[in-house]
Amino acid sequence: MPTIAPPDAACAERVARYLDTLTKPPGSLGRLEALAVALAGITGEDFPRVTPPGVVVFAADHGVAEEGVSAFPQSVTAQMVANFVAGGAAINAFARRLGARLEVVDTGVAADLSGAGIVHDRVRSGTANLAREDAMRRDEAEAALAVGRRAAGRAAEAGCRCLIAGEMGIANTTASSAMLAALTGTPVAELVGPGTGVSGDALARKRAVIEAALAERAPDPADPLGVLAALGGLEIAAMAGAYLEAAARRLPVLVDGFIATVAALTACRLDPALRPYLIFGHRAREPGHARALAALEAEPLLDLELRLGEGTGAALAFPLLEAATAMLGEMATFADAGVDGREAT
Repeated sequence: MPTIAPPDAACAERVARYLDTLTKPPGSLGRLEALAVALAGITGEDFPRVTPPGVVVFAADHGVAEEGVSAFPQSVTAQMVANFVAGGAAINAFARRLGARLEVVDTGVAADLSGAGIVHDRVRSGTANLAREDAMRRDEAEAALAVGRRAAGRAAEAGCRCLIAGEMGIANTTASSAMLAALTGTPVAELVGPGTGVSGDALARKRAVIEAALAERAPDPADPLGVLAALGGLEIAAMAGAYLEAAARRLPVLVDGFIATVAALTACRLDPALRPYLIFGHRAREPGHARALAALEAEPLLDLELRLGEGTGAALAFPLLEAATAMLGEMATFADAGVDGREAT
């Protein structure tokens, strides 16, 4: 497994000092300045670049969908993959605006997918029903992590300077909520939300399914791979692997919403050296997202009340990374502009 180096502290310190020479009051651009410093440390570059971004959408099915935990049938996973390939999804629209490289990876869709435009790297055809048995074997979870690593490697080798990982998989908020409960010890009732839009009896059933699965298997929170295998999804594992590989290549990772953040938490439990490479794009409406963010001590860039997935919230936040790098690369210093700096007091 590639080693994740610590961020370049000397580079980050240089950039922090340089920011105070630019034609603005020190700290006046707030979190954008902290973002610039973080990007410098991640990349090891005084003038970091984040374009073009690479967007990878991992798709997989979940056996727990047969418990009626989603408002949509499992067939929608494959149908949405076709929509991604055709360019008609929200992430396609946003990625085009960013000039992003977009890749769709079949990590474990239950349907037979064919045709151009899909990377076929399937571990198995969907997970097992976590309500009745482990979602997958440990070796399958490891294989799905490797799928994500390969995808991040392709993005890096294609010249991408930032990674966004998205997902598609009916019932994956159920799997993510179960994983988060196991990893943090938080009661299920505080984590589980509507996902694709379930409510009433269906929402109660979703919570009950997760509680029963946790009681049956009691996965060890100190064993994140075991939690992933018992309760997770192939696309969740792939996202975790993509984050780890991107960090090993010194690429900033822009994390999407609830499911992506659970994947990030899992990846950080597998390798805590990952955490400084993660930038969190937005705060989703799913109630568990606040818990997942808190577990990572993360403050997202945006709060637009999104709950879509696909990498959309991270894509919407990406222009802030571009703004941070433009601030460093394009603003004049006081000396260059002939502007008097702030007097020392």
